[in-house]
Amino acid sequence: MMNIRKLFIAGIAAAALLSSCASSRDFVYLNDMEAGQKYPFDYRHEAVVQCNDRLAITVTCKQMELAMPFNVKGGSYSVSADGSVKASGTGDSGYRVDKDGNIEFPILGTLHIEGLRLSEVSDLIKARIIDGDYIKAPMVNIDFLNFKYTVLGAIGHTGTFTSEDGRVALLEAIANAGDLSNRSRLDRIAVIRETNGNKEIYLHDIRSKEIFNSPCFFLQQNDIIYVEPKYKKKDREDKTLQYVTLFTSFVTTICSVIWAVNSTRK
Repeated sequence: MMNIRKLFIAGIAAAALLSSCASSRDFVYLNDMEAGQKYPFDYRHEAVVQCNDRLAITVTCKQMELAMPFNVKGGSYSVSADGSVKASGTGDSGYRVDKDGNIEFPILGTLHIEGLRLSEVSDLIKARIIDGDYIKAPMVNIDFLNFKYTVLGAIGHTGTFTSEDGRVALLEAIANAGDLSNRSRLDRIAVIRETNGNKEIYLHDIRSKEIFNSPCFFLQQNDIIYVEPKYKKKDREDKTLQYVTLFTSFVTTICSVIWAVNSTRK
């Protein structure tokens, strides 16, 4: 009877150990990368302006009075040690990109900026100011005020997150959301993105270096990251019931064997 009990305990321990080893082997990020190898990615990435974005735009130059008309939304001005003047004044509301992809900018009027990168918007405003002979050497600074993305599914904690500089990598977004868990499917990391009025979905295997080649390696504003679970809630309940039933049957069988052995000895 003692040998049977030991065999029973050893079997359970072995099963638990094998299960642990299997899960740890699967839960490795970028496991096909090799030390010393280089893996290129788009390090110059810039988020693209979309409708309903809000942008903080400031124009600066060395002569404060020349820049003031381009910052009429109010604010303050400061003179740096080199004599240059910096103006801030778009406020928290900023410039909203309307449904047609335009903003109304002081002096310059309507500017179509949807689909442009921030550096391209800056170049556009600079060129318009110079062409209009308003300022010879303007400086334009632009930042996103409402860059956000949403994380859902089998992950540490779901929610909507923001970024100050508009540069968030997919791996960084996963880390910000508390990392993946044992419930996460590493080969089904989806990014849902709106492009030209359509929703597109991109699937990623976080175990593969191919994630560096994804157009979603860097997120765009309003992207949705969905981490697919290994099983649905109902499936989990069904599996739990199956495991309980299997364990009960196993225990019943062991008890029957022990009873039969004891009966034989008597």
